[in-house]
Amino acid sequence: MRIWSISGNSQRLDGGAMFGNVPKVLWRRWIEPDAENRIPLACRCLLARDLNGCNVLFETGIGAFFGPSLRKRYGVQEDHHVLLDGLAALGLGDEDIDVVVLSHLHFDHAGGLLAPWSKNESPKLLFPRARFIVGQDHWQRARQPHPRDRASFIPELCDLLEQTGRLELIDGESSAVLGPQVRFSYSEGHTPGLMLAEIQSVAGADAGIAFCADLIPGRPWVHLPVTMGYDRYPERLIDEKRDFLDDKRARGVRLFFTHDAETALAEVECDERGRYVAVRAQPSVQGMSL
Repeated sequence: MRIWSISGNSQRLDGGAMFGNVPKVLWRRWIEPDAENRIPLACRCLLARDLNGCNVLFETGIGAFFGPSLRKRYGVQEDHHVLLDGLAALGLGDEDIDVVVLSHLHFDHAGGLLAPWSKNESPKLLFPRARFIVGQDHWQRARQPHPRDRASFIPELCDLLEQTGRLELIDGESSAVLGPQVRFSYSEGHTPGLMLAEIQSVAGADAGIAFCADLIPGRPWVHLPVTMGYDRYPERLIDEKRDFLDDKRARGVRLFFTHDAETALAEVECDERGRYVAVRAQPSVQGMSL
């Protein structure tokens, strides 16, 4: 099995929203904002080739499904579908993907499932052969969102996924199509039923890669107290993050970041003060054997 990090469409979002209760005087040391107080964010995906015999894509980024006004509102930087370009550079099209794993269905993680926006056309689902893996609890949230996060979901997406007949809803540690090589766990702090995938090394459970999704969007959020204003239950998320990091550190599992503009992969350690830190950062992953 070999893995790649693939860029999706990137964003610029308000730094205060992204860093929750962390004051700007601190968070700007980590990421410098622009004149509108926005910080750069990736929407990075992970491609695994020959994972249980499949081409598996972990998330699809925000994509290009927004029209011009919403693209501007949410700070999407490109007007074309960057993920499709990244797949093409590896000799693949969306039709070559066998499985798409979605940590959750917020538009910045699932919007890349859709074709680019076109005036007067309804949303169109890409990946015509893929099975779509979503956590059962989060699926219910997407079907019946709370007013606080309703705008984070794409209204048509659940129906489009169901209509394919290729949707797999799971609530355990593994899926039927991927088997034990991908182990799932769940988090409630960011959104109900956030699904965290860990790709097991072919040599065993140690030294795998954990797709951190929005539990830990990037390096600054490895520090326990740092949460996002978008998180539903920040205190619960901090507790979940501690357990997650303790487990990954003990087993040598690396962290894959979807929103960090500069880092795709890192390891976790504790510094001299006992704080979790991301170390040995890599800006991208290009055909790494696992």
